Amino acid sequence: MITIIGIVISLVCTMLGYVLHGGNVGVLIQPTEFIIIFGCAIGIFLGSNGMVVVKSTIAGVKALISAKPITKESYLDLLKMLYSLFTLARKDGLLGLEQHVENPKESNIFSANPMFLANHHATELLCDTLKVILTGSVSSHDLSDMMETDIDIAHEEEMVPSEAVQNVGDAMPAVGIVAAVLGVIITMGKIGGEAAAIGKSVAAALVGTFLGILSGYTIFFPIARAITIKVKADGPYLQCIRHALVSFARGDAPLTCVEFARRSIEPHVRPSFNEMETTCKQK
Repeated sequence: MITIIGIVISLVCTMLGYVLHGGNVGVLIQPTEFIIIFGCAIGIFLGSNGMVVVKSTIAGVKALISAKPITKESYLDLLKMLYSLFTLARKDGLLGLEQHVENPKESNIFSANPMFLANHHATELLCDTLKVILTGSVSSHDLSDMMETDIDIAHEEEMVPSEAVQNVGDAMPAVGIVAAVLGVIITMGKIGGEAAAIGKSVAAALVGTFLGILSGYTIFFPIARAITIKVKADGPYLQCIRHALVSFARGDAPLTCVEFARRSIEPHVRPSFNEMETTCKQK
């Protein structure tokens, strides 16, 4: 939501400054320029990306509005969930985890953490890795490499929407120049006519340049950057799970496993050891 607020502030302040400087808003309302600029934006986006990317980009933009940021409380919920899983495995054996990893949405442990279940990469990483651990045929070192590969692939996939939006944003100033050149061509045909008509034609041409630059830097760039930041925030969340599972595969105690996970969390959202211990041991 903060991304949308930032875009709105940029647009409002631009128009407010223009009006206070004596500008006429009506001059900026040039339907043909809007058709050229945003029509090209849609065409560039569709032409350079497949439908899979289009759908993932739409989902990524929606996530900027509805998704909750990963906070210290989010990590505490994750650590508590991991501790519950590892404690259950120590109490009932590895087979006690089978019903949870096979049907995570029906698990009473996973369902206590809706944010985790909403992150399909995190859910698949944890459940698929626990299934491998249940087979007992992979060493902790190989398990770590396996999860690292999984995280890298997930990161690359999540970055595609950001790159798609950024590519459109990079093209918008050039599209604005194209619109301006077309306007100048039209203006040249009016040479010798009334000065007022020529002035309006030049103004309309410059509106295309204005829209191209404005949309590129105040709409597309913030959206692409926000998606990138969200993807990067998901990385430590997945790494937290990876460190906990590697420790669990080595046979460490449940509290030691979640401590390894806690140490991998970024300092500004990392809970203290006492906070983690108190949260994990709550009923």
